[in-house]
Amino acid sequence: MKKIIFTEKAPAPIGPYNQAVLSGNTLYASGQIAINPESGELVTDNINDETNQVMKNIAAILEAADMTFENVVKSTIFIMDMNNFGAINTVYGSYFNEKTAPARETVQVACLPKNVNVEISIIAVQ
Repeated sequence: MKKIIFTEKAPAPIGPYNQAVLSGNTLYASGQIAINPESGELVTDNINDETNQVMKNIAAILEAADMTFENVVKSTIFIMDMNNFGAINTVYGSYFNEKTAPARETVQVACLPKNVNVEISIIAVQ
């Protein structure tokens, strides 16, 4: 069985998908971009603020599934420009305990939804 996870504290999906799906004890969260769920506006003033908004959106989804960043076992970071890696990595890392951080890959892509600079997806386990 699968349970759809939805929270108004994260952006609503902009296509035929859900914020996250809980299957058994595993949460699969869709990629998050820096949409402020309160205003519906993109946060793209700078890469630090953009990445923080992405991580806040992920935190809201984790909370809706009764989880935290400690439950995250895998993440994928998609970035438009590898020159932003250091700044993104610093913000991303501030949400995790380095000793228990998840497995991860970071890839540069040609384009992301709404022309954002970063998108992050996660898998978490209860």
